[in-house]
Amino acid sequence: MTYTTQLITAEGDFSRLAPDWARLYGRCATATPFQSHAWLHSWWLSYGSPGRLRLLLVRDGAELVAAAPLMRVRRPVPALVPLGGAISDYGDVLLDDERRDTAVDALTEGLAVVARTALIDFREVRPGGAAERVYDRWRGPRRRFGDSLCLELPALPMDQLLARLPAAKAQRVRAKLRKLTALGVERRVAGPDDVDRALRRMLELHRLQWQQRKVTTEHLRPRFCDHLVRSVGPMVRSGDAVVTEFRLDGEVVAVDLTLLSRELAGGYLYGAHPRLRERKADVAVMLLDACAEHTGTGTRGALSLLRGNEPYKHHWRPEPVVNQRLLLARRHTAPLLAAAVCDVAARSRGKELVRVWRERGGGGA
Repeated sequence: MTYTTQLITAEGDFSRLAPDWARLYGRCATATPFQSHAWLHSWWLSYGSPGRLRLLLVRDGAELVAAAPLMRVRRPVPALVPLGGAISDYGDVLLDDERRDTAVDALTEGLAVVARTALIDFREVRPGGAAERVYDRWRGPRRRFGDSLCLELPALPMDQLLARLPAAKAQRVRAKLRKLTALGVERRVAGPDDVDRALRRMLELHRLQWQQRKVTTEHLRPRFCDHLVRSVGPMVRSGDAVVTEFRLDGEVVAVDLTLLSRELAGGYLYGAHPRLRERKADVAVMLLDACAEHTGTGTRGALSLLRGNEPYKHHWRPEPVVNQRLLLARRHTAPLLAAAVCDVAARSRGKELVRVWRERGGGGA
């Protein structure tokens, strides 16, 4: 097949890609919600820097068959990195399932041209992601590392998730579910017209629940709120997201945002009023029960708890899944690859030293 490649660097052109992007996204089985046009374009509006956008497109005639949503950064080395940044749990490229064996060659060759004097640094690639096919085709120097840890459960309804637990633990969870019912906690999926209001309430509750505790500060910033409100409404309408409200005594006391794709469902963010815990409601059980409701069709393979190794997640006996970091260079940019490898090693060593220090009691005072 003869494909054409195109490099998009203008924000307006990115916006106009929405219909073509949506068709390709729907034909890429490995895509996660973080590769949807609504998420990426909104992220760029909140976090992008003028002149840095690099969208590499591959077309068969007029049809978009592959896309690499990237931007150029200068530190720690000049590189092309995925759009989505730290607030996106997965990064990847898009490949048309029916043409991927040929389209990936065109995308890989295009990336080699577009990279020029920069490294290509694919972060947070879920195992099996489309970017791994680019890595396999790459002809220059390359390195693969583990990136963030994600924890995953099979995509099963709650009763089947409970069947995976030891009997005593499953019994305690059932008691917590009955407690939620006895308290009168009601849940409702927000319709498209209610999503903006529900998300603002979620962030308000998120701020409240983390008062005087360590919190991801980005979640409290206006640009993050703007990004969520702008992106999630279209994702709800396209079936890529669900916003669930939980009410107690007529008041919205919790809101959950779950992201959906063909292969997974994942709880992305929630906000919960401290009053729920004061009333002995188990918020984690409440949220997982709601999230599992969207896996019962059997079409998704995983119920992802997304990035993070928090102890409460291990109560459900999840499987650890390590995202991949794929570094690609050309022969003349091999020194950049060596510098990036040294940076990875130094950061890994630093984390190990901190872990040992904490285990030895250095974190206490």
